[in-house]
Amino acid sequence: MKIQSTIAAAALVVLAACAGTQNQESTGEYIDNSVITVKVKTALLNADNLPSREISVASYRGSVQLSGFVPSETDKRRAEVIARDVEGVRSVSNSIEVKGQ
Repeated sequence: MKIQSTIAAAALVVLAACAGTQNQESTGEYIDNSVITVKVKTALLNADNLPSREISVASYRGSVQLSGFVPSETDKRRAEVIARDVEGVRSVSNSIEVKGQ
């Protein structure tokens, strides 16, 4: 019985360590957001005539943050549309700047 209690206590500690808080992602959320970030970056890289290498992508709890520089307002809007269309993306904050503006 004492061994079972010890195992149960250890399991609770491990589960608590994997849980997220209001300001910190859980392990599962971290993995999910990493996948979303990769999917968005891949979608941007696959877009024709978009300077996607100059666009940075970060994700947190399904919210995607785009930043970097593009040559036109059209490219900025296009990057946002591409990001919004990625599965798992809940919202997009577009902080991309247009060069020369």
